[in-house]
Amino acid sequence: MIIRRAKQEDKPGILSLLSQVLTLHHEGRPDLFKGGVRKYTDEELVALIEDDKRPIFVGVNEENEVLGYAFCVFIRHENNNILTDILTLYIDDLCVDEKCRGQHVGKALYEYVLAFAKESGCYNVTLNVWELNGGAKKFYEACGMKPQKIGMEKIL
Repeated sequence: MIIRRAKQEDKPGILSLLSQVLTLHHEGRPDLFKGGVRKYTDEELVALIEDDKRPIFVGVNEENEVLGYAFCVFIRHENNNILTDILTLYIDDLCVDEKCRGQHVGKALYEYVLAFAKESGCYNVTLNVWELNGGAKKFYEACGMKPQKIGMEKIL
């Protein structure tokens, strides 16, 4: 597997994985996540792929098929009254094709993102994981991540 920045020709594979993520979230929380929709329009995905402030990395096989992706965002809170001015790489979305799970694609993508963040001068890497996604929580904990903050809700 090769891990690299996403290219425009990766769009079909990325869209397929985005659909898998949306289905998982919709099935877990249909009160919050719509079914049968797309997270990004074609135009939005084209722009994201080209945006250096929001790098997308893909793991591809020898046939250049997308096996997994990591959508990332650089975050810095400059001149904030309470937060220090550190550079964070936020993993907005990390997904491995369900047919490739257990083959260490996610671990390789995660480690690539960590190395990229370090090379980019980041202080930390952060992400959010939905409570409904126990498999992802276990994966990130196994990678050494620890809770930074916890979101809570009360449905009325």
